[in-house]
Amino acid sequence: PPLRWEPRCRQQLRHLQDGARIAARLPPRLEGRWVSTGCEVRPGPEFLTRSYLFYANRLFKAYQFYYWDPSCREPSYSLVIKGKLRLRQASWITRGATEADYHLHKVGIVFHSQKAMREVASWINQTSGEGCSGFLPPGRTWAPGALYELLSAKSERDCTAALGFAMHELSLVRVEKHYQPLLELQQSGSQLVEELYLGDIHTDWVERRHYRPTGYQRPMQSAVHHVHPCPACGIIYRADEHHPPILPARAEPPMQLSGSWVSTHCEVRPAVLFLTRYFIFHGNNHTWEGYYYHYSDPLCKQPTFTIYASGRYTQGVPSSKVRGGTELAFKVTQARVTPMDQLTVMMLNSSEPGSCGLTNSWSAGVEQDITPTNGCLALGIKLPHTEYELFKTEHDTRDRSLLYVGERPTDGSSPDRPDKRPTSYQAPLIQCAGAPEEFSNYVSLKYLGEEDANGSEALKPLPVAFLLFIALQFLRWD
Repeated sequence: PPLRWEPRCRQQLRHLQDGARIAARLPPRLEGRWVSTGCEVRPGPEFLTRSYLFYANRLFKAYQFYYWDPSCREPSYSLVIKGKLRLRQASWITRGATEADYHLHKVGIVFHSQKAMREVASWINQTSGEGCSGFLPPGRTWAPGALYELLSAKSERDCTAALGFAMHELSLVRVEKHYQPLLELQQSGSQLVEELYLGDIHTDWVERRHYRPTGYQRPMQSAVHHVHPCPACGIIYRADEHHPPILPARAEPPMQLSGSWVSTHCEVRPAVLFLTRYFIFHGNNHTWEGYYYHYSDPLCKQPTFTIYASGRYTQGVPSSKVRGGTELAFKVTQARVTPMDQLTVMMLNSSEPGSCGLTNSWSAGVEQDITPTNGCLALGIKLPHTEYELFKTEHDTRDRSLLYVGERPTDGSSPDRPDKRPTSYQAPLIQCAGAPEEFSNYVSLKYLGEEDANGSEALKPLPVAFLLFIALQFLRWD
């Protein structure tokens, strides 16, 4: 019997299927100031906030503020980045995105403590070429407010490598507009919200300076048209390299996984996967269920296939590497797949016999159990399978519970060893229902909209899947 869908989960998924009334301009308009809406976590981990200003003449000035802590209250150093950006054509790889070329003119750094100065100086002196070896002589005293030049196009000096710094995020751009209802502000009507999606940062530190993005980071919002309330937005907007933003202190709720969680947006993965996720965690017996709804378009309206997975998870322990995070291990023991379009059906029916369900038995809209074939090679699903995860829960400014699941490795592999455990997070899921009273063994996989779920995200795309998605791009763009 189908699970009794929690009304709020159903509502959220239908809202997503609706495209959430999102409009995306092509080409995007970038002029103006864009700011982070909170403390961001990049692979490493790095904790930061961003404030980017784009001028009408294509010049830009970007601030990146780095911190010691995951609440962005203890500034370490700030970067001032100046350059020029030229928008090019619509991306052939990431549907809905625009490709861009950028040129850096200058990058400066301001240290906010002697400790930060000493640490960065040692990185630069160890890893940089001759031109940078004396960037900061040992023993140099920290001078508050002093700005040091890390990169200059004029003098052809570049000492940014030691920081893992690159601005490749500017090479993939998308701007979305939607309207936020003013109900919670006791007003009628709605207000415009504009979001700027820039390219993702590679999860492998070694690769990040060379990687060309195919997915996105957490979006920034327009300083004029942002969600309300947003305590961080104004603080970041008013900041500069000498006065880094110090975000308001927030209570860190204990990790509470039990209940149902659902995507807040149509999500994009590197290598062109569009999906939504829907998870159910049963705290009483440490079992989980996850739905991953995959699509071929950036508004999640054209379904390609659904994956249902389930298994067990371990008791969480605080992460020693990522402050504020909790480490868990997820075991995936069962999975079912529902192809939703003819291209996926063709691909699954032409897969090697015995590698993905019953040979040549797939048809659109019909679910099949892939547990007997130990997964599905064509979709990169291996069963049973263990993944080493990083989770975090927090409350947003409207006191809704959010769940952050670890970011997938950019190369499409799986965090199947402890040393591959994520150090950053995907887009948050929102809690749509509390802990269910009883465990449901089966959930009908009818497409309710975007009931996608990403329980342990234990599903890695393999090259065949990549080819499928690239093929989808061209088929849909004809």
